[in-house]
Amino acid sequence: MQFRDLQRQYEVLKKDIDQAMVDVAGSSNFIMGQPVKELETELAEYVGVKHCLSCANGTDALTLALKVWGVGAGDAVFVPDFTFFASAEVVSLEGATPIFVDVDTDTFNMDCTDLERKIENTINEGKLIPKIIITVDLFGLPAAYPQIRKIADKYHLLILEDGAQGFGGMIDGERACSFGDISTTSFFPAKPLGCYGDGGAIFTDNDEWAALADSYRVHGKGAFKYDNVRIGMNSRLDTLQAAILQVKFKAFKEYELADINVAAAKYTEKLQGKVKTPLIPEGYCSSWAQYTIQLSSKEERDVLQAKLKEQGIPSMVYYPTPMHRQTAYQSLGKNDCPATVRLCDTVLALPLHPYICDEDINAVCNAILK
Repeated sequence: MQFRDLQRQYEVLKKDIDQAMVDVAGSSNFIMGQPVKELETELAEYVGVKHCLSCANGTDALTLALKVWGVGAGDAVFVPDFTFFASAEVVSLEGATPIFVDVDTDTFNMDCTDLERKIENTINEGKLIPKIIITVDLFGLPAAYPQIRKIADKYHLLILEDGAQGFGGMIDGERACSFGDISTTSFFPAKPLGCYGDGGAIFTDNDEWAALADSYRVHGKGAFKYDNVRIGMNSRLDTLQAAILQVKFKAFKEYELADINVAAAKYTEKLQGKVKTPLIPEGYCSSWAQYTIQLSSKEERDVLQAKLKEQGIPSMVYYPTPMHRQTAYQSLGKNDCPATVRLCDTVLALPLHPYICDEDINAVCNAILK
């Protein structure tokens, strides 16, 4: 049994993926070739924004957004405490300071009450200037954007949506990667829409920001690539990855997103009331980067994970350590995020992908219930 079965996906899409790769090899246009521009147009249309600019990976996508906004020393950027390290790492790399915000234990996403409390505390301390809220669409579920947008507007902050796990998710029919002033995603292979290496993209409706991001991703180019008007970076999506993504994106739209939601619903039906299953708020749709249950204690979680492993059932802990307890952030001092601390001790992600069969779902659920 595979945790996320990329091999099965390839078997289904093999003919088209192989042809796409051969076509790129035949064109010998390996960097920023035609499939890159085509993919950017397709993604922008799907998400519902004016601009999509691809880049080398999801971390670079976040970095490009921060560079566009001129984030730097003295700026405070609010980041969920329960997330992958990159969401805060990019803030530190630009010289700014991440302020960690606790999360909601039902949705795993940023807690709006704690967000406003941390903003107020930062203002009252007077050492940093609040500038950005980085929201994370964790495990495929969009963050609480209607409430977060009100808070951002109240304090005149920008929203950077980290949709690395959330691509395909929705709120009332509006798609993830459209909720931020700038939004980003990752095409890491295990993501809801993944390539066969690293890749990422940023999304925005703002023409000026899109032009700046385009410049920054190619060494700060001006009118052409040898006219360098600012200090940029080298962050381009390979043509080969774009061609693969075009094939996978078609499957994602046609059936993968629907099928993974069906599979997740089967898990919930069998496990609800026995363990804490993921909550999808009314009007929300998840793209299910992970199906994450919660146990009653770290001991119970660890024992269950070991028992599943004995039966050949893979599982993962996303994430074992709160951001504020990472060694790299010890210098920031004490942080009050009790929900995150508890989640790190009790969460367990189960095998889930669009191609998972009922037999595997039943095997996982029966093992858990036993």
